[in-house]
Amino acid sequence: MKKIVALVLAALMLVTVFAACGETKSDEKVIKIGVFEPASGANGAGGKQETLGIKYANDVCPTVEINGETYKVELVPVDNQSADDKAPTAAAELVGKKVSVVLGSYGSGVSIAASDTFAQAGIPAIGVTCTNPKVTEGNTHYFRICFLDPFQGTVLANYAYNELGYRTAYTLAETGNEYDQGLVHYFTEAFTKLGGKVENASFVKDTSDFNTLLTNAVNSKADVIFAPTSTQYAQLIIEQAAAKGVKATLMAGDTWDSNVILAAAKGKDVDVQVTTFYQEGGNAEFDAGFKAWIEGDSQNLTDNGGDSNIAAVSAMGYDAYFVALEAIKKANSTKPADIMTALWDVEYTGVTGEIKFDDVNGDADRVSAYIKKVNTETGLWDFVKEQGVN
Repeated sequence: MKKIVALVLAALMLVTVFAACGETKSDEKVIKIGVFEPASGANGAGGKQETLGIKYANDVCPTVEINGETYKVELVPVDNQSADDKAPTAAAELVGKKVSVVLGSYGSGVSIAASDTFAQAGIPAIGVTCTNPKVTEGNTHYFRICFLDPFQGTVLANYAYNELGYRTAYTLAETGNEYDQGLVHYFTEAFTKLGGKVENASFVKDTSDFNTLLTNAVNSKADVIFAPTSTQYAQLIIEQAAAKGVKATLMAGDTWDSNVILAAAKGKDVDVQVTTFYQEGGNAEFDAGFKAWIEGDSQNLTDNGGDSNIAAVSAMGYDAYFVALEAIKKANSTKPADIMTALWDVEYTGVTGEIKFDDVNGDADRVSAYIKKVNTETGLWDFVKEQGVN
C-alpha cells in the first residue's frame, strides 16, 4: 500500500513539475550537462548514488527555457574511475562532447585533478559533495553546493568532544587522498584546540587488512576512531572492528553515508556515526518520488545498493541539477561562459536547503550538518541531531 501511495505521489509531482518545465517536443534543441562522477573504483558506490539524484532530477524536469525556446537537457555521463590520474581524461571527454556545464564529482581528489581541464575549456563545474577547500580555491570556474571540510571537521570534533564527552581520538586516512587527509587535518585541529588528544595514522592505497591499525587504536585508548575513508575501506574497517570487539565509536564524514555502511554494520556490535548533507524525511515529496523512481527500475535499484534508502548524496545531486538549470535560465544562453557568469548570482531553495554562492570562491553558504548513526538492528540510519560549529 505504501508503495502505491508513493507511486501516486510521484506521478502527481511529475505532472506538476513537467507543467513548469515544459513538454518535450521532437524538434526541440538540446543543451548538454556533463555528469563527472565515479561509476567504478573506491568511490563507485557513492558516485552511482550521486548520479541517481542527477538522473532523477532530469527525469522530473527534462527541459529548460532559453530565449523563449524549449531545450531538451541531455545528461552526458563519464566515469572518472575514482582515480586522480584518470580524471583529466574523463574531463576532456566532456569537453569534447561540448557540454555547457558540469556536475560533480563525488570525491575531492578527482575534482581537483580535473579542474584545469574544465578551466582551459572555459566550462563551469558545480561540485556536488566534493568538500575539500582546494576544489574551488583560487579559481572562478568551479562552484560547489556542499559544506566544506574545515566546517565538517569542526562539527565532528565539537560533537565528539562536547556532545559525546570524548577526549582521545585515533584517525585513519589513505595516504595521498585529498579528502581523507584534509578532513583528518581539520578534525585534528579542532579536537586538539578543544583539549582533546589525537593520534594520526595513514594507510596505503588498496589496503585490505586494518587489524594492526585497529589494535593500535585500541591500545591508544581512543574513545573515537575517526576514519573518513571511501566506502571500499569503510566496509572493511567496520567488519574488522566488529570482529575485534572494538568499542570505540567509528566516526566519519559524508562518504560513509551509504547503503554499503548500513549493510556492513547491520547485526554487529559497532557504533557508527557520520555527518552528512540530508536526512531522509527532510522533504516528503522528494522522498516519495525518488523512492518510487528507484523501485521502478531494476538498474536504479542496483545502483542504489539494492534498496530505496535515500543517500544524502542523491539529494545533493538532485539539487545540483536544478542549480544548473537556474544558472542556464539566468544566463538565457547555452554558452558555458554565460552560464559561468550567471552562477555567481544563483539562489535556489533545494531539498537540502538554501543554496547560494559566496563571492570569493563560489562556495555554498552552509551553516549546519546532519549527524546520524547506524541502527544495527534495523540496518537503517537513526537521526541524531542537526549541528553547526558552535
